[in-house]
Amino acid sequence: MEFTITQIGIIETPFENLEGMPIQPSGAKKVVGTVVINEEYIQGLKDLEGFSHIILLYYFHKSKGYNLMVTPFLDDQKRGLFSTRAPRRPNSIGLSIVELISIQGNKIRINGIDVLNNTPLVDIKPYVPGFDTKEVTSVGWLKKMQDKAKFLKSDDRFV
Repeated sequence: MEFTITQIGIIETPFENLEGMPIQPSGAKKVVGTVVINEEYIQGLKDLEGFSHIILLYYFHKSKGYNLMVTPFLDDQKRGLFSTRAPRRPNSIGLSIVELISIQGNKIRINGIDVLNNTPLVDIKPYVPGFDTKEVTSVGWLKKMQDKAKFLKSDDRFV
């Protein structure tokens, strides 16, 4: 089965290069960006301002190819791709939960963004703790590593 995903806008950020960029939103707490929605989708923004956080789904436009075993930023040993958040994936889709600051026209100001400038936006969803927060009992190999995401920066390993 084939299907098409349509770009609905772009995400503008201060990051022009992969190297030195935060690897997760938790490491980008003070990074402000702008989501610019294509004109034909502006009506879909109605009522979004009532949410403090939104989920952005986007396309890793600089990622080429993938490996099923990768050495993630938070580790020094190879892991199965699907147990990581590595950007080089069979379907180069990324996800970030960010704070919604404001909406003016087709521009959404956000805080906590961790993607390259001009990243193609695929979708926006409201973040709703009652729907999205789960009681987590295990985070696998990331148990001892997850706090490192707050300060660890990207390098060129996924270029």
